[in-house]
Amino acid sequence: MRGLLARVRGGRVSASAGPDARAVESGAVSGERWLVVGLGNPGPKYAGNRHNVGFMVVDALAAQQGERWRAHKAHAEVVETRLGGVPVVLAKPRSYMNLSGGPVANLCAFYKIPVERVVVVHDELDIPFATLKLKRGGGSAGHNGLKSITASLDSPDYVRVRVGIGRPPGRMDAAAFVLRDFSAAERKELDVHVARAADAAEMVVTEGLDRAQLVYHTAA
Repeated sequence: MRGLLARVRGGRVSASAGPDARAVESGAVSGERWLVVGLGNPGPKYAGNRHNVGFMVVDALAAQQGERWRAHKAHAEVVETRLGGVPVVLAKPRSYMNLSGGPVANLCAFYKIPVERVVVVHDELDIPFATLKLKRGGGSAGHNGLKSITASLDSPDYVRVRVGIGRPPGRMDAAAFVLRDFSAAERKELDVHVARAADAAEMVVTEGLDRAQLVYHTAA
């Protein structure tokens, strides 16, 4: 589905046409189910916030597949679909950000998905807007959603698609900044930024993290 960014831009993405041998060997396209979680806060009040860019990314993936969200007993909204032929559960926790871990752990238990096949898409203050970074493991850098997920999974070893939102201006409190909508100037680029993050998450699933980093990981 790497056509998402291409369709937003009306062009083509510079990426391989299919999974490479390393991805096949690593099991990235073995047919085992993955969980791709977007982080955010539920409800229309928060929909356009910077903190909700993770929701925006998985919404883009679901829309591209023509799928609708449904409620799941794990206290999340889910879409069961395939990305590049690989079975995937897209998810949005219905809890607030700082309680994201419970729904994620419940979904992993329900679908029998190990931590190494979990991808979390989240906003990142420490990298500039329109920048992407991808990694496996690491700390939370103060992100309460990641902190909750790491505690609930008892492991930090999930993949993170870190969607840059930049630092707050002046002396603005970071907590207030993430709960504000993107600026008018940022909104002009937001669709492309979200589409690129969605394509990166898909490539992690279909071709592996190393390949996705080569194609989508950008310098700050």
